[in-house]
Amino acid sequence: MGRDEFSCLVLQELYQAKDVWAELTIATQPDVHVGRRGSVLSVSPLKILAESLNLPLHTIPKTRKEFRTWELPRPFMQSTDTESPPPANHLLVTASFGRILTDKMLSQFQPSHRLNVHPSLLPAYRGPAPLQHAIMNQDKETGVCVIKMLQKSEGIDAGSIWGCRKIDMPSDATYASLRDQLGTLGGQLLVSVLRDLLTGKAIPQEQITTIDAPKAPSITAQDASVDFNSMSASQIDSRFRAISHQKTLFTHLHGKSVQLRQIEVVDASLFPADLLPVEPGWVAFFKKKAMLVVRCADGSLLGVTLVRPEGKADRKAHEFWNAVLQDGHIKGPVKQFFFGQSAPS
Repeated sequence: MGRDEFSCLVLQELYQAKDVWAELTIATQPDVHVGRRGSVLSVSPLKILAESLNLPLHTIPKTRKEFRTWELPRPFMQSTDTESPPPANHLLVTASFGRILTDKMLSQFQPSHRLNVHPSLLPAYRGPAPLQHAIMNQDKETGVCVIKMLQKSEGIDAGSIWGCRKIDMPSDATYASLRDQLGTLGGQLLVSVLRDLLTGKAIPQEQITTIDAPKAPSITAQDASVDFNSMSASQIDSRFRAISHQKTLFTHLHGKSVQLRQIEVVDASLFPADLLPVEPGWVAFFKKKAMLVVRCADGSLLGVTLVRPEGKADRKAHEFWNAVLQDGHIKGPVKQFFFGQSAPS
């Protein structure tokens, strides 16, 4: 199924619905070493859950190249005889699996028996990072779909939709909170679809492909780059809630990277108007709030309480402010400095 918490929540709902399955077999990604110099072993949460439920467990190869020649566990990889139809009682379910199944793997299941639980309102956000992009784009609603899994040549996340459920996007949604909400919802939807398949009530609907449907490519370092001249405080806050679990937001101070470790959108009425920065990118410090206040695009304000300068440890706002004032490179107003590649003249 995958290895993350989303796949765990889907499995939990499926496991409890014993009327839709006779036997469950789990395939998950292997444990990985993470952290500095790979010093920490990260165990697949799905592996832990499967073991706690006493379910048969298989681990796929670490690399994509090795996975392409990996064989499904029996009884699912039965024969290479293309004349034999796949068993009608075998079903494939994926949820945040992180690998593209080969045509050979898919051929072991009937086309209507290949299901993927995808956390978006398709065709919006086809790709590996739908949750992050939905939050970053400040969508008003989101949801989850159960779709038919296609061969790679037919399109990624482009299969017919067996079921879909919508929810309002929580205004304070983070990647983790939305993942958990949609994981449970996706598991419940999967069970509903399976019950309809068993009774012959399920009818898949073709996806309506639109050119302007937003995509969900993998998150990169560029997504974490903050430009106060073009981004509003709410846009930066949304970006922080969406990707800070995997990429720390950063900006620049005279050519060096500064990570934004704790931020919040702030109300201008809480600060003396005559001391607030006027232009985007300029920063002021307010001792009473222990906060750096940055003017953003559209006139909004972002509060920053914790930063990490390049090559340094985390610093609270007042510590960073004091260090900046002692830096001879800073130009501009005595009580303000500029976040960016270079300060405007």
